[in-house]
Amino acid sequence: MLVKTAEFITSNTDVRKLPEPSLPEYAFIGRSNVGKSSLINAMVNKKDLAKTSQKPGKTQLINHFMINKNWYLVDLPGYGFAQTSKKNRAEWERFIRRYLTQRENLQCIFVLIDSRLEPQKIDLEFCRWLGEQGLPFLLIFTKADKQSKVKSDQHIAKFRKALLTWFEEIPPLFLTSAEKKEGVDEILATIDDINKNFIPPIVEQQ
Repeated sequence: MLVKTAEFITSNTDVRKLPEPSLPEYAFIGRSNVGKSSLINAMVNKKDLAKTSQKPGKTQLINHFMINKNWYLVDLPGYGFAQTSKKNRAEWERFIRRYLTQRENLQCIFVLIDSRLEPQKIDLEFCRWLGEQGLPFLLIFTKADKQSKVKSDQHIAKFRKALLTWFEEIPPLFLTSAEKKEGVDEILATIDDINKNFIPPIVEQQ
């Protein structure tokens, strides 16, 4: 897939105020310092579509971007390390879970994992929760350029092994580098394949 257009549509925390669910939608989520914004910008060939920050937890809203005028990329708040109160963090978790479980046109959730780290409990538990909810997800391991491929592969293998204590099989995964755009084409090709089978949900009129 060639990304020709990428435009910001809306930001909010109210699922009821999201765009009409007439187009396929893909959510990107991960720990607050996993490099999500950088990867999104690499995917759409724009430096500042998704805002990057040296301060973890910058994204605090559900951000919708329309890609090629035919699908939505959704940038969700990161979990963990956000410098905010427990009350605010709990509220974020509520609206994120509400969005993930109620959004009719959500096709897949891309869970971003830092490839430089040993398996983190917070990432594993989030994947387990997605599995318990029956939500389809794929894994994106980020920052591959920051270390050797051998080291990344070791961490990925450990993560897969940890997930297999809960799952019968592991979802597809991608090893990526936003800086070198590694893995970007594979992610976009996967989205393109899913888009071909998208059927808009029937939404009851209020």
